[in-house]
Amino acid sequence: MSRERVIRIAAVCGVVSALCITMLLVTAHGTLDYRGRPLGTDFSNVWSAGKMALEGSAPKAWSWPDEFAVQQLVHHKADVDFFGWHYPPPFLLIAALLACVPYVPALIAWQAATLAPFTWMMWRLVPRWETILLTLAAPVTLICLTHGHNGFLTGLLLGGGLMLLDKRPLAAGLLFGCLIYKPQLGLILPVLLLAGRHWRAIAGASFSAMLLIGVTLAVWGWPVWQAFIDSLPLTRHVVLEQGSTGFYKIMSPFAAVRLWGGSIAAAYAVQFLFTLAAIAAVAWLAWRKDRPGLRNALVCAAAVISTPYVLDYDLVILLPALAWLWLDAGEHGFRRWDATLMAMAWIVPLSAREIAEYTYVPVGLVCPLAIAFVALRRFTASPCRRSHVAFAL
Repeated sequence: MSRERVIRIAAVCGVVSALCITMLLVTAHGTLDYRGRPLGTDFSNVWSAGKMALEGSAPKAWSWPDEFAVQQLVHHKADVDFFGWHYPPPFLLIAALLACVPYVPALIAWQAATLAPFTWMMWRLVPRWETILLTLAAPVTLICLTHGHNGFLTGLLLGGGLMLLDKRPLAAGLLFGCLIYKPQLGLILPVLLLAGRHWRAIAGASFSAMLLIGVTLAVWGWPVWQAFIDSLPLTRHVVLEQGSTGFYKIMSPFAAVRLWGGSIAAAYAVQFLFTLAAIAAVAWLAWRKDRPGLRNALVCAAAVISTPYVLDYDLVILLPALAWLWLDAGEHGFRRWDATLMAMAWIVPLSAREIAEYTYVPVGLVCPLAIAFVALRRFTASPCRRSHVAFAL
């Protein structure tokens, strides 16, 4: 696992990613790719919901038939793939802004406007040119780009908040509060803030979350929140429990049990145990306040482990975790298998869906578990000698 080998592999991944994106754009027809799917796939629901909000029909964004009708008009195709809108109303603010621009330019602007600051954050975390390469060339970056998703925004809010937590807790809280747009990935944050006694961060998170809620109420009123609340049972039943998304695409303990044919009750029970373990681990490291880099890496992994609904493009939040593990290893040395597990977490998202679909092995879930294992083992073990691994130097 030499530095040169890591750079070569990342460079190959980066070239392949660039070719894939170029092929999608060159072979596209209007808003559809060569296979007739919406460019950016999941971005279809974002732009369509924003268009509905601009046209005065914001609450109908949570109505699947109504939004599907809009998506059919947007893509000029009756049998276009449908992508439902499940987000809380604060994300509709961004969707409405994006819908002010035609679909394809909006998609490009959305990804550029989130990937650029996320990459800058990663460079601030580890200011080396290899960081930029490993961020842009990461398989999960390609996945997020081709799905037109919000993984970079989530990674920026969570990673940026963790970076600021100890020195600028109020600013960190403001970033954490914005994760109200994707609450399933913020389940672990109250535990982190309470166990770590980060009172100013709690105040900042409460303020930004309440501000976003207030803005949505001022713009669209209570009907959008009522529509969102009314949509939750159907979303839970169809998307999560019945797996309309595909259990092989979901990287959670819940989905792993369902992928293996387990009952819904068994899946919830297993998910509860994993969530409880993630909460306990984060609470312990937050209370101790030792080696905050390991705490931050564990929080990123726990954010993935603790939710029943997380897809491969959400694994963007594991990239800052890998950076924090690398920094800790630079100070305390690599332990046996650390570098291998970290490399696995970086590369596995490239084929996590396919492996799970055809072998029933949920390797996507293994990524956050591996990061959590490395962080906890490093926290509990005594410092070791610096590793001979070249890229750690």
